[in-house]
Amino acid sequence: MKIVSTNIGDKKEIFWKKKKVITGIYKYPVNKPIFLDVEEVEGDEISDRKHHGGINQAVYAYSLKHYDYWKPLYPDLDWNFGMFGENLTIDNIDETKIHLGNTYKVGNAILEATLQRSPCFKLGIRFNNMKIVKQFWNSTMCGVYFKVIQTGTVQINDEFYQIKSCPENLTIADLLIRRKKEKGL
Repeated sequence: MKIVSTNIGDKKEIFWKKKKVITGIYKYPVNKPIFLDVEEVEGDEISDRKHHGGINQAVYAYSLKHYDYWKPLYPDLDWNFGMFGENLTIDNIDETKIHLGNTYKVGNAILEATLQRSPCFKLGIRFNNMKIVKQFWNSTMCGVYFKVIQTGTVQINDEFYQIKSCPENLTIADLLIRRKKEKGL
């Protein structure tokens, strides 16, 4: 796995169902190293700390390969890396093969896979189509949240080197399926 884009977002106010909503989902690529801190990516907006950021969701990664699936479904969007709110766009992340607890050295940081992304309405706002939320739930292309075990910088072309494998644990895709059942979806 290799980083193809590092992405951060700014605070943005939007209106949804006649209410003002603050979000950081509008991520954009930056051509510089980014610092992965214990609870967040430095310089990245996290507007909803109840559901994003924190120790177990400090960094969100999404696969470039998944973009190939979604682009034909939403051809009218202005596609750029960070579309899914990810901090790291990775060339090929496979949620069906990454287990909870798997640990990776990338750049001078160490990351541990912790959670799946459970999409909310803000993804629908980002795509200008709420249909994406259900489609996202019905796929295993959820991306991976990471805990930062060792803080550090990462940049484009940095490779993920697996340093710990936890095959006894559920995969990230399994976690999404379990969460979907819990929510009755």
